[in-house]
Amino acid sequence: MTARPRLTVIGTGYLGATHAICMAVLGLEVLGVDVDADKVDRLNSGVVPFFEPGLPELLTKALESGRLRFTTSFREAAAFGDVHFLCVGTPQRADSEAADLTYLDAAVTSLAPHLDRRVLVAGKSTVPVGTAARIAARLRELAPAGDQVELAWNPEFLREGFAVDDTMRPDRLVFGVTSDWARDRLRAAFQPVLAQDVPVKVTDLQTAELVKVAANSFLATKISYINAMAEVCEATGADVHDLAEALAYDERIGGRFLRPGLGFGGGCLPKDIRAFAHRAEELGVGQAVGFLREIDGINRRRRARTVDLVVASCGGDVAGKRVAALGAAFKPNSDDIRDAPALDVAATLRRMGAEVVVYDPAAMDNARRAHPELGYATSALDAARDADVVVLLTEWNEFREIAPSALAAVVRRTRMVDGRHALVPAVWAAAGWDYRALGRPAVQGRS
Repeated sequence: MTARPRLTVIGTGYLGATHAICMAVLGLEVLGVDVDADKVDRLNSGVVPFFEPGLPELLTKALESGRLRFTTSFREAAAFGDVHFLCVGTPQRADSEAADLTYLDAAVTSLAPHLDRRVLVAGKSTVPVGTAARIAARLRELAPAGDQVELAWNPEFLREGFAVDDTMRPDRLVFGVTSDWARDRLRAAFQPVLAQDVPVKVTDLQTAELVKVAANSFLATKISYINAMAEVCEATGADVHDLAEALAYDERIGGRFLRPGLGFGGGCLPKDIRAFAHRAEELGVGQAVGFLREIDGINRRRRARTVDLVVASCGGDVAGKRVAALGAAFKPNSDDIRDAPALDVAATLRRMGAEVVVYDPAAMDNARRAHPELGYATSALDAARDADVVVLLTEWNEFREIAPSALAAVVRRTRMVDGRHALVPAVWAAAGWDYRALGRPAVQGRS
């Protein structure tokens, strides 16, 4: 059997730290690399710098095993690693919808001059198609080993809140390679994962680059489709929740991601579909993915419509009204507030004159830094105290399970706007709450 290669992971943000920790737990020797010395120190001391269920325990286990450590030295990384995974962020550029490849280019420029033997560099970051070919040429130009340094692309498919399972037990692996040697190196690197009979798709570099953005675009389309139907339901008095359930019985459609509500956010779907559309236009095939512009528009409109529901619930004006905002993260089981619909809605209501008090089980610190103008509470009940309306913006189980009577005991008015279709309208109405949700008829409370 091929000897297991030693791995480096360049970039220790959400993707990189998760990949490094999980691969070490699976039995490989791993060195994480980052230019942020504070982040490196925290990881070496056993602190995960973001919220992800199960990961802190695995970091402790990996460090105790001696198979994982972190450094700021690219020279050390080059001497250590046989396979170097590029896991840096590729956010949206500030001046356009294109992906910002600054961090990726900097990582390659820092690592390549120290590569003096045959190694594999494997990109995991989400990039515009064509990036890999450019990076491969840059590696050959800068590395002392020249053509002995090969590039592969191995896209990531992590879901925040489920990243450990998605790394250690993925539903598939994609290897974009240009040689059998590169394919075999990746197989050796992922041997503990492949031992679980995980499917592998071996393809070329450009197809591997496209897989992630194509997958995210499809998911965004499905989410936005049902939210487009919600707009129709709002105009006709139909119920989008019942519509979605009826559609889900069709096995060609299925029910996954066919959930109406506030829409998607986070650091992946919004910026990925925009960057994909931008790159397609650069390649002269923008019309092929022109629908993604409308997908983005539908998603943005859900935030505005949620604000409209809150305003309507307050009789047409939120100025001077107290709004309890339950949720800040873009999804439950995460502290990620990047492009978070919840905070967008909360900040908009604040600008309209409402007193907005936010509570989230994990994202409070991040929310405070991004939106210091908002109020913050220590619990859902604390946020709801004397509220004129409660709006559920992130579907944490804690919010799904809250008793309507307990919330009713602290609010000023029993008005609920369910931005995530997370609650049962009849239950809340029976407890005296006026209930509203996107694409559903309003339900008047009865006590």
